[in-house]
Amino acid sequence: MRKTFTIALLLFFGFGGFAQAKFDAAPAKYMETITGADLKKHLEIVASDEMEGRETGSAGQKKAGKYLISQYQANGISHPKPARDFYQLVPAAFLNAKYNENLPDSENIWAFIEGSEKPDEILVISAHYDHVGMKNGQVYNGADDDGSGTVALLEMAQAFAQAKKDGRGPKRSILFLHVTGEEHGLHGSRYYSENPLFPLKNTIADINIDMIGRRDTIHSGTNNYIYVIGSGRLSTDLYNAVEFGNAKSGNLMLDYKYDDRNDPQRFYFRSDHYNFAKHGIPSVFFFSGVHEDYHRPGDDVEKIEFDALEKRTRMIFAVAWALANADSRPVVDKDGK
Repeated sequence: MRKTFTIALLLFFGFGGFAQAKFDAAPAKYMETITGADLKKHLEIVASDEMEGRETGSAGQKKAGKYLISQYQANGISHPKPARDFYQLVPAAFLNAKYNENLPDSENIWAFIEGSEKPDEILVISAHYDHVGMKNGQVYNGADDDGSGTVALLEMAQAFAQAKKDGRGPKRSILFLHVTGEEHGLHGSRYYSENPLFPLKNTIADINIDMIGRRDTIHSGTNNYIYVIGSGRLSTDLYNAVEFGNAKSGNLMLDYKYDDRNDPQRFYFRSDHYNFAKHGIPSVFFFSGVHEDYHRPGDDVEKIEFDALEKRTRMIFAVAWALANADSRPVVDKDGK
């Protein structure tokens, strides 16, 4: 099975050359448009009590979605051309097929910047915008999980849009994908992977962001780190892009602890990147770890470390820039194990 999987991946993506891809460094002027102040402005809305915890398919989640769309529109970023609008409907029948939790219809939200040279090659940047809603009258705001990743996408999209206005690419197209239903079983990303707007063979990589706004007990003395999960499982080029982007954007400590194949937490399988990786798409998951407010009502905006969220978002933007503007797409040269 393992050998067959490896051969299938290579045939699917093409053998190409196994030389290391050449990357461009993200200009500081675009990284610097990503600020803690703007991230906070967005997060104070996305993770406010008004959104009622953004339960999948709820009125609060839909309200949060409308805010995301309004910000893309304000920055001149449209939905993908093949789509009628910013929504990918995820039917209740799909959401309930596995666990029958009586979830209503919900939506993935997508925004798109077309590439200047290789528009048919797609980099996906994903984050889930749902959370767990309300319990016993308390709102679970999910500021970190995954409000932090959600607003990071908004800021990165704004930076790429400004670069495009200045005639600086990106060379490949970028799909900003806010997925629903993650808290109930990665449903939104699974729906997209099974019903992609663009052929999966054209998707060069997925960068997934889930909880990057706080620190865990392992790093109690510093927030100058980020966990990197999965970058080298399918592609050496993706691993190298992460290392390159970090080196060119401020040198966070890249912690590969949870990339261990024997990780008992199994984080590699627990966020939305996995629904791309299982289809052979090079995928990386950025994460700052679990804290005491994980899936609790204390996951609020005032506990977010916005200096860390700014640094991490800039670093991930630099990785995305490297991939979107590289001389070649990441080669699949590993078997995913």
